[in-house]
Parts: sequence; C-alpha cells; structure tokens
Amino acid sequence: MATTTPKLISDKNEMRNWSRSMRAQGKLIGFVPTMGFLHAGHLSLVSQARSLCDVVAVSIYVNPGQFAPSEDLSTYPSDFQGDLRKLAALPGGVDVVFHPHNLYDYGHNSGDVAGEGGGPAASCVDGDGSGHETWVRVEKLEVGLCGKSRPIFFRGVATIVTKLFNIVEPDLAVFGKKDYQQLRVIQRMVRDLDFSIKVIDAEITRESDGLAMSSRNVHLSPEERKKALSINKSLLKAKSAAEDGEVHCEKLSNLVIQCIAEAGGRIDYAEIVDQNNLEKVEQIKGPVVFCIAAWFGKVRLIDNMEINLSIGV
Repeated sequence: MATTTPKLISDKNEMRNWSRSMRAQGKLIGFVPTMGFLHAGHLSLVSQARSLCDVVAVSIYVNPGQFAPSEDLSTYPSDFQGDLRKLAALPGGVDVVFHPHNLYDYGHNSGDVAGEGGGPAASCVDGDGSGHETWVRVEKLEVGLCGKSRPIFFRGVATIVTKLFNIVEPDLAVFGKKDYQQLRVIQRMVRDLDFSIKVIDAEITRESDGLAMSSRNVHLSPEERKKALSINKSLLKAKSAAEDGEVHCEKLSNLVIQCIAEAGGRIDYAEIVDQNNLEKVEQIKGPVVFCIAAWFGKVRLIDNMEINLSIGV
C-alpha cells in the first residue's frame, strides 16, 4: 500500500534491493520512466500503472544520452519538488521515486550531467562520454520520423530505458502514445532482447483546446501556443478526410502541412506510417498513424493521430 509521500531513492543498488524486496513479497511492480516537469499526461501514465500493479516506481531523470551537444539539455524544464507534490497527491500515491544523479558516471567523473549541485549541464555524447560506450540500437524503427533530424535520439532512449529496466526490474512499464516512435522502439527492444516486462501504451493526454501535453509547452509564448493548436486541428481534418474516403497519403499530408504553415509553424516532418513498423505508406490500406513534428518559434513539438479505417477487401 502506497504512503502519501513516496520513498526517494537515488542509489542504483538501493533501487534494485527495493524492487527485489517487493517481488519477494509477491507484489507486482509497475514503472513509469519520466524526465520530470510532470504534467497531467505523465500523471495519467502513473495512474494507469497504479491500477494494474501493487506498487509503482517513477523515475525522474533527464537523460543526457538522448541529447546531441547542440540540443536543449541545459534548458529542459525542471521542478523536482513540484513533481513530488503532484505524485503524492495522486489517488493511491506512488511508492518510490527513483532520482539518480548520473547514470553514465562509473566513478571516473563525479560531475552531474543535468546541472544539479551547480555543475554545468552536458551531453554524455560530448567528449569521452564519461567512460560510457555501450549503446542499444533498434536499427530500423529508429531511423525515420524523429530519427531523421535527431540521429542519436533513439539510441539514447533505448539505452537509458534498458539501464532503468535493469535497475528498477519492473514487471510492467507504461509509455504514452504521444511519443509514438519511442513507444514502438521500446516495444521492439523489449521483444527482441527478451525483457520479462510488459509494456503498456497509454493514450495522448491533451489540453482542453486540443494541444498535446508536453513539458516543452512551457517554452511557448502565448502567440506561439495559439499557433500550435494548428497541429491537432489539422490532424483531425486529415482523419476526417480519410474517414470520408480520402486514402491517398500525399493529399492528406499536404492538407496538414498547409494548415500548419499557414498558422506560422515550420514542419520538420508530416508522415503517415504503418502503426507497427512505422514505414511510410502511400495509400491507407490498414491501421496507420499520422505523425507530425513542427517548430513554433524555438520549440519543437510532436503529435500524432491513429487512423483505423474499415477497409473492405
């Protein structure tokens, strides 16, 4: 039974020992990995884990391995005490918050990678990587969509999730569909490497006006935020057009690109892909997902929408 205030653990061995103690008591362990600055979307994942498991662990760790040296690691928003309050206020609470300092420090470098304790933030792929040189790659699923403009991102995600799975040792982990490519990469990694962990997907949580919840939304100006609503609006238009019989993906993509561009957004990609293998499709013949990444000012937002048509044979 979870207490109101979660137990805070920063040491890897202590985290493993806690999980093994819970498992020895026959308890099912749920896990939600996060980078902090929690919003209602994160909290919905935690609530889903709580509904399925006896005990729940949440990690809060800004992973430097998924940021290139030129990306926004140093400006990634954080509010650790606020995160703890939000988790404690959830019905059922959270049992453990795992908040390690540097999961890429093996004793050769005592610096904090995320700027804690006054140290400068730095990507572990810069310089000698603090001695870390082992990476997990999901070779095909990682190359498209976000992988085109962020070529090291998914190796960083797959590696840190592997490390967290090995430390927390959960029975079940919950990931949101907003990061659709990330979800598929993790699911494939778990299958291919025989992790004894069930990966649960959770639907996108949106603001009342339709904007997908993201920790990066805080960096949007009021004007940029208003313009960013074009993402969800255009996805809904495309889904409606597909349901009305428009199955040619180029036409649907052009509709979305035009809508976002007219609102002042700059498209990174707008692609309709197979829901499982994420390969680009030209015509909708089965379950697909429309994935978008677009810039509004200096903020890059991602969103997606599944399209499940009943296609006759």
